[in-house]
Amino acid sequence: MKHSAVILIITAVLAIGIAIIPWPGEGKAPVQRVIHINARQFAFDPPRIRVNRGDQVTLVLHAIDVVHGLYLDGYDVNLKAVPGLSARATFIADRVGKFRYRCSVTCGNLHPFMIGELIVGPNTPLWRAIALTIVAATGALAFLYTRSREMAR
Repeated sequence: MKHSAVILIITAVLAIGIAIIPWPGEGKAPVQRVIHINARQFAFDPPRIRVNRGDQVTLVLHAIDVVHGLYLDGYDVNLKAVPGLSARATFIADRVGKFRYRCSVTCGNLHPFMIGELIVGPNTPLWRAIALTIVAATGALAFLYTRSREMAR
């Protein structure tokens, strides 16, 4: 069998593997999430929220003891809730990474330490497409190189 045929077979097997084998942590289709956050001096519950990229996220802020706010860095979400009256905001989690949310209403001495974290998971289809492009380009170059060497003989 010629070397160029072997390269084509290897490239095809790698491309098929990348296309169909599940990647670790691969997300599902975007979903709608409603997340209730309880704010009390001086903590958020839950302190950490995980969503996938593309999810429609609705944050519902409940103030348990005094007036509290929630400002989400990177998404310009700003809520203010008083005890007995919740506040809500909806946004699309379109950026991968870790984003802090903090109390935006002074609620006491330890107010600056009232911080939580939103973690937006990666978009694995993007990485899958990049990997397929790299495999296809490398395979094409290797095929053309070996084919030209075989023709020169």
